[in-house]
Amino acid sequence: MKNRSGSILAPIVAGCVMLGSTVGIGVYIKYADLHMQKIPIYPEGNRQVSAIPTETEHWIRLGSDRISSTEIVEVLGTENYVSRNYILKESEGTKRPIVIDFHAAYYTGMIDTVPHVPERCFVGGGLQQSESSRNHVVSLDTKSWRVDKSVPPELAGLAGELYSVRLSNNRKWTDAPGVRVRLPRDVTPETMITMRCSEFIVGEGQKLYSGYFFIANGGTRANANDVRTLAFNLSDDYAYYLKVQVNCSTAETMDEFLEYAGLILGDLIGEIMRCTPDWVQVQRGLYPIDDE
Repeated sequence: MKNRSGSILAPIVAGCVMLGSTVGIGVYIKYADLHMQKIPIYPEGNRQVSAIPTETEHWIRLGSDRISSTEIVEVLGTENYVSRNYILKESEGTKRPIVIDFHAAYYTGMIDTVPHVPERCFVGGGLQQSESSRNHVVSLDTKSWRVDKSVPPELAGLAGELYSVRLSNNRKWTDAPGVRVRLPRDVTPETMITMRCSEFIVGEGQKLYSGYFFIANGGTRANANDVRTLAFNLSDDYAYYLKVQVNCSTAETMDEFLEYAGLILGDLIGEIMRCTPDWVQVQRGLYPIDDE
């Protein structure tokens, strides 16, 4: 004869265990000050990435910014984006003008959108990837970089020092001439910026080079799978990431592409960071000023 009391007790015991586990997790989350729900956060003045200058020391916008359709914006997952072409000034009028396709998109809060990256989107659009994507270090011009001595070491990342970059003094190239802007905590003259880069076949004898990286919660990542870990640090109230991507079909080799990518990112990195929250101020509790 079956023990009916045992069969009745089993689900009750299981339910109690599950309830106990849930309560225990809740107590742990509260005790450890973990933040499971992320609050949207925006840069000072809600600066849009479209405010990134259309002209720099070495580059000038070619044509107008591309405005995506409602359907594409919906797929992109954000209205705060910019897509434009820059031409290398010294190559204008030559037989081989150097053009960079620049794209940036900002996401914040409980981010559900899977980052759109070339390995997925370009291949899905019919391009052939010639070899596996790889991480490459991109060298930037660091002559105006300085250690920000106002930042405590515990907020400066593994390097122990956080750098700032000075914006151009030329009012044609910025609306904040000479202002210093903090860089991500893991971007230093030694580490530079790491991008995830790919080579695609566009047509017979035609190649397209593409590279991207993410800025998230004051740091950087080159891998789409890693950016969520950085943006969703359980000790942070807020979450954001900014995807930065550069494409070039006029470079002849990956090394040449990396050279041009470094040149434009070196010109724009300070302006790019102005389109993200100052994470040091966030960590200090000084920004946002009013959450209500």
